[in-house]
Amino acid sequence: MSNSLKIENLHASVEDTEILKGLSLEIPKGEVHAIMGPNGSGKSTLSKVIAGHEDYAVSGGTVHMDGEDLLALEIDERSRAGFFLAFQYPHEIPGVSNANFLRAARQARLPKGEEIDAVAFYKEMYAKMDELGMDRKFTARSVNDGFSGGEKKRNEILQMMMLDPKYAILDETDSGLDIDALKIVAQGVNSMRSPERGFLVITHYQRLLDYIVPDVVHVMHDGKIVKTGGKDLALELEEKGYDWVTEELAVA
Repeated sequence: MSNSLKIENLHASVEDTEILKGLSLEIPKGEVHAIMGPNGSGKSTLSKVIAGHEDYAVSGGTVHMDGEDLLALEIDERSRAGFFLAFQYPHEIPGVSNANFLRAARQARLPKGEEIDAVAFYKEMYAKMDELGMDRKFTARSVNDGFSGGEKKRNEILQMMMLDPKYAILDETDSGLDIDALKIVAQGVNSMRSPERGFLVITHYQRLLDYIVPDVVHVMHDGKIVKTGGKDLALELEEKGYDWVTEELAVA
């Protein structure tokens, strides 16, 4: 069985406009990959298609997670199978407390008839909240309701830590974060790096990759991966921008 999140020749559109145009990418367990690229290149579309967002139609290609056909699964099934998406703009869920939300999500992953140990659950949750510098009062607050941008992003990382996915995509998690919040969020991600987990980090900026150092960096342009390199590629993009990549493509 393949131990990777493998995307092959993926085509996807929204409202009859093709966004992903034959994208291929493989993220083995144990690795952190980063995707960078200009606005409109399809980065967020990729994350939403893999998660199963209903607005996006897949017209070709495959996505397999450890050999399982992810596109054949419903959204909740993808999550229970071990996929996690940290949103660029996390949703608010008024009336549902953080603690109840996380407890229900954890319960949904247990075999039928098995119940969560409440004491162990809260002990684990509080420890992870302490790690992220989150006030424990957040457990009683509605999910992301009235949260600042930084609080929402920390809450996304808390959810990821509690759900313990096999593969996680972070869609511009650094967006709107000050440097202190960025460091804390990155610390939470780095604490989860493991030979049994793969990460895809989507970002515009090099600064996040100073704290979450990737194994591989990809450049996305016009719905495809057009360049791949090591962590130094992100520094080159920071220095030169994306024009030199598109110029290389034009010459090729």
